[in-house]
Amino acid sequence: MLQDKIAQYTKEIEQFTPASAADVENFRLKFLVSKGIVKELFEEFKTVSSEEKRVLGKVLNEFKQLAETKFQESQTQFASAAKVHKREEEDLTLPGDGFQLGSRHPLSLVRKEIVEIFKKLGFIVAEGPEIEDDWHNFSALNFPPEHPARDMQDTFFIKKQEGNDIALRTHTSSVQVRLMEAGQPPFRAIMPGRVYRNEAISARAHCFFHQVEGLYVDENVSFADLKQTLFHFVQELYGEGTKVRFRPSYFPFTEPSAEMDISCSICKGAGCNLCKHSGWVEILGCGMVDPNVLENCGIDSKKYSGFAFGMGIERITNLKYEIKDLRLFSENDTRFLSQFETEII
Repeated sequence: MLQDKIAQYTKEIEQFTPASAADVENFRLKFLVSKGIVKELFEEFKTVSSEEKRVLGKVLNEFKQLAETKFQESQTQFASAAKVHKREEEDLTLPGDGFQLGSRHPLSLVRKEIVEIFKKLGFIVAEGPEIEDDWHNFSALNFPPEHPARDMQDTFFIKKQEGNDIALRTHTSSVQVRLMEAGQPPFRAIMPGRVYRNEAISARAHCFFHQVEGLYVDENVSFADLKQTLFHFVQELYGEGTKVRFRPSYFPFTEPSAEMDISCSICKGAGCNLCKHSGWVEILGCGMVDPNVLENCGIDSKKYSGFAFGMGIERITNLKYEIKDLRLFSENDTRFLSQFETEII
Protein backbone atom coordinates (compact mmCIF):
# COMPACT_ATOMS: atom_id res chain seq x y z
CA MET A 1 0.00 0.00 0.00
CA LEU A 2 1.02 3.62 -0.68
CA GLN A 3 0.93 4.52 3.01
CA ASP A 4 3.31 1.68 3.90
CA LYS A 5 5.74 2.73 1.16
CA ILE A 6 5.74 6.32 2.44
CA ALA A 7 6.44 5.13 5.97
CA GLN A 8 9.27 2.87 4.76
CA TYR A 9 10.99 5.57 2.72
CA THR A 10 10.48 8.18 5.47
CA LYS A 11 12.40 5.96 7.90
CA GLU A 12 15.15 5.48 5.29
CA ILE A 13 15.52 9.25 4.77
CA GLU A 14 15.59 9.97 8.49
CA GLN A 15 18.38 7.41 8.98
CA PHE A 16 20.39 8.64 5.96
CA THR A 17 23.83 9.84 7.03
CA PRO A 18 26.08 10.64 4.05
CA ALA A 19 29.78 9.95 4.28
CA SER A 20 30.75 11.79 1.13
CA ALA A 21 29.49 14.13 -1.58
CA ALA A 22 28.93 11.02 -3.73
CA ASP A 23 26.43 9.68 -1.16
CA VAL A 24 24.53 12.98 -1.39
CA GLU A 25 24.38 12.72 -5.18
CA ASN A 26 23.15 9.13 -4.99
CA PHE A 27 20.41 10.26 -2.58
CA ARG A 28 19.29 12.88 -5.09
CA LEU A 29 19.25 10.36 -7.94
CA LYS A 30 17.21 7.89 -5.86
CA PHE A 31 14.58 10.24 -4.50
CA LEU A 32 14.42 13.58 -6.33
CA VAL A 33 15.01 13.14 -10.06
CA SER A 34 12.14 12.86 -12.55
CA LYS A 35 12.17 9.04 -12.28
CA GLY A 36 12.93 8.96 -8.56
CA ILE A 37 10.90 7.57 -5.68
CA VAL A 38 9.09 10.86 -4.86
CA LYS A 39 7.83 11.13 -8.43
CA GLU A 40 6.76 7.47 -8.46
CA LEU A 41 4.76 7.87 -5.23
CA PHE A 42 2.94 10.91 -6.65
CA GLU A 43 2.05 8.90 -9.77
CA GLU A 44 0.71 6.08 -7.57
CA PHE A 45 -1.24 8.65 -5.53
CA LYS A 46 -3.35 9.37 -8.62
CA THR A 47 -4.75 5.82 -8.55
CA VAL A 48 -6.05 5.71 -4.97
CA SER A 49 -9.62 6.42 -3.97
CA SER A 50 -10.90 9.88 -3.10
CA GLU A 51 -11.18 9.02 0.58
CA GLU A 52 -7.54 7.86 0.69
CA LYS A 53 -6.40 11.00 -1.17
CA ARG A 54 -7.79 13.18 1.62
CA VAL A 55 -5.67 11.27 4.13
CA LEU A 56 -2.53 10.62 2.09
CA GLY A 57 -2.24 13.98 0.31
CA LYS A 58 -0.83 15.76 3.33
CA VAL A 59 1.40 12.80 4.25
CA LEU A 60 2.85 12.64 0.73
CA ASN A 61 3.62 16.39 0.62
CA GLU A 62 5.37 16.17 3.98
CA PHE A 63 7.40 13.23 2.66
CA LYS A 64 8.48 15.23 -0.40
CA GLN A 65 9.49 18.19 1.80
CA LEU A 66 11.46 15.87 4.07
CA ALA A 67 13.43 14.45 1.13
CA GLU A 68 14.25 17.93 -0.28
CA THR A 69 15.29 19.29 3.12
CA LYS A 70 17.54 16.29 3.79
CA PHE A 71 19.23 16.73 0.42
CA GLN A 72 19.80 20.50 0.90
CA GLU A 73 21.24 20.03 4.39
CA SER A 74 23.59 17.28 3.23
CA GLN A 75 24.68 19.28 0.18
CA THR A 76 25.45 22.36 2.32
CA GLN A 77 27.41 20.24 4.77
CA PHE A 78 29.79 18.89 2.14
CA ALA A 79 30.05 22.26 0.29
CA SER A 80 31.23 23.92 3.53
CA ALA A 81 33.65 21.07 4.18
CA ALA A 82 35.09 21.48 0.68
CA LYS A 83 35.71 25.20 1.28
CA VAL A 84 37.46 24.52 4.57
CA HIS A 85 39.62 21.85 2.93
CA LYS A 86 40.55 24.19 0.11
CA ARG A 87 41.44 26.92 2.57
CA GLU A 88 43.64 24.49 4.51
CA GLU A 89 45.49 23.59 1.31
CA GLU A 90 46.33 27.23 0.52
CA ASP A 91 49.85 28.33 1.32
CA LEU A 92 49.48 31.73 2.98
CA THR A 93 53.24 32.29 2.85
CA LEU A 94 53.19 32.62 -0.95
CA PRO A 95 53.42 36.19 -2.35
CA GLY A 96 50.09 37.75 -3.29
CA ASP A 97 48.93 38.50 -6.80
CA GLY A 98 50.18 41.81 -8.13
CA PHE A 99 47.79 44.49 -9.28
CA GLN A 100 48.10 46.93 -12.14
CA LEU A 101 48.79 50.54 -11.24
CA GLY A 102 46.81 53.28 -12.88
CA SER A 103 48.24 56.57 -14.05
CA ARG A 104 47.45 60.24 -14.28
CA HIS A 105 45.64 61.48 -17.38
CA PRO A 106 48.08 63.22 -19.76
CA LEU A 107 46.15 66.48 -19.41
CA SER A 108 46.48 66.27 -15.62
CA LEU A 109 50.21 65.61 -15.96
CA VAL A 110 50.76 68.65 -18.16
CA ARG A 111 48.49 70.88 -16.09
CA LYS A 112 50.45 69.99 -12.95
CA GLU A 113 53.74 70.68 -14.70
CA ILE A 114 52.53 74.08 -15.92
CA VAL A 115 51.27 75.00 -12.45
CA GLU A 116 54.59 73.99 -10.84
CA ILE A 117 56.59 76.13 -13.28
CA PHE A 118 54.55 79.26 -12.59
CA LYS A 119 54.46 78.62 -8.85
CA LYS A 120 58.25 78.98 -8.86
CA LEU A 121 57.71 82.45 -10.36
CA GLY A 122 55.35 83.44 -7.55
CA PHE A 123 52.02 82.78 -9.29
CA ILE A 124 49.17 81.44 -7.18
CA VAL A 125 46.34 79.25 -8.52
CA ALA A 126 42.87 80.84 -8.77
CA GLU A 127 39.65 79.09 -9.78
CA GLY A 128 36.11 80.16 -10.62
CA PRO A 129 32.71 78.82 -11.75
CA GLU A 130 32.22 77.12 -15.11
CA ILE A 131 28.76 78.70 -15.48
CA GLU A 132 29.22 82.45 -15.92
CA ASP A 133 27.19 85.60 -16.46
CA ASP A 134 27.67 88.03 -19.33
CA TRP A 135 29.61 90.54 -17.25
CA HIS A 136 32.43 88.24 -16.16
CA ASN A 137 32.60 86.26 -19.42
CA PHE A 138 32.30 89.13 -21.93
CA SER A 139 31.48 92.69 -20.90
CA ALA A 140 34.13 93.24 -18.24
CA LEU A 141 36.72 91.87 -20.67
CA ASN A 142 35.96 94.59 -23.23
CA PHE A 143 33.98 92.41 -25.66
CA PRO A 144 31.77 94.72 -27.76
CA PRO A 145 28.04 93.83 -28.07
CA GLU A 146 28.50 92.76 -31.69
CA HIS A 147 31.44 90.43 -31.03
CA PRO A 148 31.00 86.97 -32.68
CA ALA A 149 31.73 85.18 -29.38
CA ARG A 150 28.36 86.42 -28.08
CA ASP A 151 26.49 84.57 -30.84
CA MET A 152 24.69 81.27 -30.34
CA GLN A 153 26.95 79.47 -32.83
CA ASP A 154 30.02 80.14 -30.67
CA THR A 155 28.78 79.92 -27.07
CA PHE A 156 26.68 77.45 -25.08
CA PHE A 157 24.05 79.73 -23.57
CA ILE A 158 22.07 78.39 -20.62
CA LYS A 159 19.75 81.35 -20.21
CA LYS A 160 19.26 84.32 -22.50
CA GLN A 161 18.04 87.41 -20.72
CA GLU A 162 18.41 91.07 -21.57
CA GLY A 163 21.70 92.43 -20.25
CA ASN A 164 22.73 89.33 -18.30
CA ASP A 165 23.05 86.15 -20.36
CA ILE A 166 24.11 82.99 -18.51
CA ALA A 167 26.46 80.62 -20.37
CA LEU A 168 29.17 78.01 -20.00
CA ARG A 169 32.38 80.01 -19.79
CA THR A 170 34.29 80.28 -23.06
CA HIS A 171 37.63 81.01 -21.36
CA THR A 172 39.09 81.19 -17.89
CA SER A 173 39.59 84.94 -18.31
CA SER A 174 36.38 85.26 -16.29
CA VAL A 175 38.41 84.15 -13.25
CA GLN A 176 40.79 87.07 -13.86
CA VAL A 177 37.84 89.47 -13.60
CA ARG A 178 36.65 87.89 -10.35
CA LEU A 179 40.16 88.05 -8.92
CA MET A 180 40.59 91.75 -9.74
CA GLU A 181 37.11 92.62 -8.46
CA ALA A 182 37.88 90.99 -5.12
CA GLY A 183 40.86 93.15 -4.19
CA GLN A 184 43.58 95.53 -5.24
CA PRO A 185 46.94 94.86 -6.95
CA PRO A 186 49.41 93.33 -6.96
CA PHE A 187 47.96 90.20 -8.57
CA ARG A 188 50.05 87.31 -9.80
CA ALA A 189 47.95 84.23 -10.56
CA ILE A 190 47.22 81.48 -13.06
CA MET A 191 43.74 80.14 -13.75
CA PRO A 192 43.55 76.51 -14.95
CA GLY A 193 40.17 75.02 -15.82
CA ARG A 194 37.74 73.59 -18.34
CA VAL A 195 36.07 75.84 -20.92
CA TYR A 196 33.40 75.33 -23.56
CA ARG A 197 32.98 76.41 -27.19
CA ASN A 198 30.21 75.51 -29.59
CA GLU A 199 32.44 73.79 -32.14
CA ALA A 200 32.22 70.61 -34.19
CA ILE A 201 34.25 67.78 -32.67
CA SER A 202 37.18 66.65 -34.78
CA ALA A 203 40.81 65.60 -34.48
CA ARG A 204 41.79 69.29 -34.08
CA ALA A 205 38.81 70.77 -32.18
CA HIS A 206 36.39 69.89 -29.39
CA CYS A 207 33.34 71.42 -27.71
CA PHE A 208 35.17 71.44 -24.37
CA PHE A 209 38.84 71.74 -23.59
CA HIS A 210 41.19 73.01 -20.89
CA GLN A 211 43.01 76.30 -20.49
CA VAL A 212 45.58 77.89 -18.26
CA GLU A 213 45.46 81.66 -18.19
CA GLY A 214 47.79 83.94 -16.30
CA LEU A 215 47.57 87.48 -14.94
CA TYR A 216 50.13 89.81 -13.43
CA VAL A 217 49.06 93.33 -12.39
CA ASP A 218 51.27 95.76 -10.48
CA GLU A 219 52.95 99.09 -10.89
CA ASN A 220 55.31 99.47 -13.87
CA VAL A 221 54.61 96.08 -15.45
CA SER A 222 55.83 96.07 -19.05
CA PHE A 223 55.73 93.92 -22.17
CA ALA A 224 59.33 92.97 -21.43
CA ASP A 225 58.15 91.32 -18.19
CA LEU A 226 55.60 89.35 -20.19
CA LYS A 227 58.16 88.17 -22.75
CA GLN A 228 60.70 87.09 -20.15
CA THR A 229 58.08 85.24 -18.08
CA LEU A 230 56.85 83.27 -21.06
CA PHE A 231 60.38 82.63 -22.35
CA HIS A 232 61.30 81.11 -18.99
CA PHE A 233 58.12 78.99 -19.04
CA VAL A 234 58.93 77.55 -22.47
CA GLN A 235 62.52 76.68 -21.51
CA GLU A 236 61.26 74.85 -18.42
CA LEU A 237 58.51 72.95 -20.23
CA TYR A 238 60.14 72.05 -23.55
CA GLY A 239 63.81 72.29 -22.68
CA GLU A 240 66.58 74.81 -23.05
CA GLY A 241 67.22 75.98 -26.58
CA THR A 242 63.54 76.11 -27.57
CA LYS A 243 63.11 79.19 -29.74
CA VAL A 244 60.34 81.70 -29.19
CA ARG A 245 58.77 84.36 -31.39
CA PHE A 246 55.94 86.84 -30.88
CA ARG A 247 53.55 87.93 -33.64
CA PRO A 248 51.18 90.93 -33.39
CA SER A 249 47.55 89.93 -32.86
CA TYR A 250 44.26 91.23 -31.45
CA PHE A 251 42.26 90.29 -28.36
CA PRO A 252 39.51 92.50 -26.89
CA PHE A 253 40.99 92.36 -23.38
CA THR A 254 44.68 93.07 -24.16
CA GLU A 255 46.44 95.95 -25.94
CA PRO A 256 48.94 95.46 -27.44
CA SER A 257 48.30 91.77 -28.11
CA ALA A 258 50.47 89.00 -29.49
CA GLU A 259 50.52 85.32 -30.30
CA MET A 260 53.53 83.33 -29.22
CA ASP A 261 55.09 80.55 -31.29
CA ILE A 262 57.79 78.09 -30.35
CA SER A 263 60.10 76.06 -32.54
CA CYS A 264 58.44 72.72 -33.23
CA SER A 265 59.55 70.24 -30.58
CA ILE A 266 58.87 67.28 -32.88
CA CYS A 267 60.85 68.23 -35.98
CA LYS A 268 63.17 70.69 -34.15
CA GLY A 269 62.30 73.40 -36.63
CA ALA A 270 62.96 71.32 -39.75
CA GLY A 271 59.29 71.16 -40.75
CA CYS A 272 56.61 68.47 -40.27
CA ASN A 273 52.84 67.97 -40.54
CA LEU A 274 52.21 69.27 -37.02
CA CYS A 275 53.87 72.62 -37.67
CA LYS A 276 52.64 72.64 -41.30
CA HIS A 277 56.28 72.54 -42.41
CA SER A 278 56.91 76.01 -41.03
CA GLY A 279 59.09 74.94 -38.11
CA TRP A 280 56.90 76.96 -35.70
CA VAL A 281 53.85 76.09 -33.58
CA GLU A 282 51.54 78.61 -31.91
CA ILE A 283 50.98 77.75 -28.24
CA LEU A 284 49.35 80.79 -26.63
CA GLY A 285 47.98 84.31 -26.89
CA CYS A 286 49.08 87.16 -24.67
CA GLY A 287 49.29 90.92 -24.23
CA MET A 288 49.12 93.87 -21.88
CA VAL A 289 45.82 94.09 -19.99
CA ASP A 290 43.61 96.68 -21.70
CA PRO A 291 43.10 99.77 -19.45
CA ASN A 292 39.33 99.41 -19.95
CA VAL A 293 39.45 95.96 -18.32
CA LEU A 294 41.32 97.34 -15.32
CA GLU A 295 38.82 100.19 -14.93
CA ASN A 296 35.87 97.74 -15.27
CA CYS A 297 37.28 95.84 -12.31
CA GLY A 298 37.78 98.95 -10.16
CA ILE A 299 41.55 99.27 -10.69
CA ASP A 300 43.25 102.58 -11.50
CA SER A 301 44.71 102.04 -14.99
CA LYS A 302 46.92 105.14 -14.64
CA LYS A 303 48.68 103.68 -11.64
CA TYR A 304 48.69 99.99 -12.48
CA SER A 305 49.46 97.96 -15.58
CA GLY A 306 49.63 94.26 -16.19
CA PHE A 307 49.95 91.42 -18.64
CA ALA A 308 47.81 88.37 -19.33
CA PHE A 309 48.25 85.18 -21.31
CA GLY A 310 46.24 82.06 -22.08
CA MET A 311 47.05 78.65 -23.50
CA GLY A 312 45.18 75.44 -24.28
CA ILE A 313 46.44 72.51 -22.24
CA GLU A 314 45.50 70.12 -25.06
CA ARG A 315 47.76 72.02 -27.46
CA ILE A 316 50.65 71.90 -25.01
CA THR A 317 50.05 68.18 -24.39
CA ASN A 318 49.90 67.46 -28.13
CA LEU A 319 53.37 68.89 -28.54
CA LYS A 320 54.81 67.26 -25.45
CA TYR A 321 53.55 63.73 -26.16
CA GLU A 322 53.08 63.94 -29.96
CA ILE A 323 49.32 63.25 -29.78
CA LYS A 324 47.55 64.00 -33.04
CA ASP A 325 43.85 63.55 -32.18
CA LEU A 326 42.14 65.71 -29.53
CA ARG A 327 39.32 63.19 -29.16
CA LEU A 328 41.66 60.71 -27.48
CA PHE A 329 41.74 62.89 -24.36
CA SER A 330 38.05 62.34 -23.58
CA GLU A 331 37.33 58.83 -24.91
CA ASN A 332 38.81 56.91 -21.92
CA ASP A 333 40.45 54.37 -24.21
CA THR A 334 42.66 52.30 -21.90
CA ARG A 335 45.05 51.55 -24.78
CA PHE A 336 45.77 55.26 -24.99
CA LEU A 337 45.87 55.92 -21.25
CA SER A 338 48.16 52.97 -20.52
CA GLN A 339 50.97 54.76 -22.38
CA PHE A 340 51.28 57.12 -19.42
CA GLU A 341 51.62 54.48 -16.67
CA THR A 342 55.22 55.50 -16.06
CA GLU A 343 54.19 59.14 -15.69
CA ILE A 344 52.90 58.84 -12.09
CA ILE A 345 53.51 61.99 -10.04
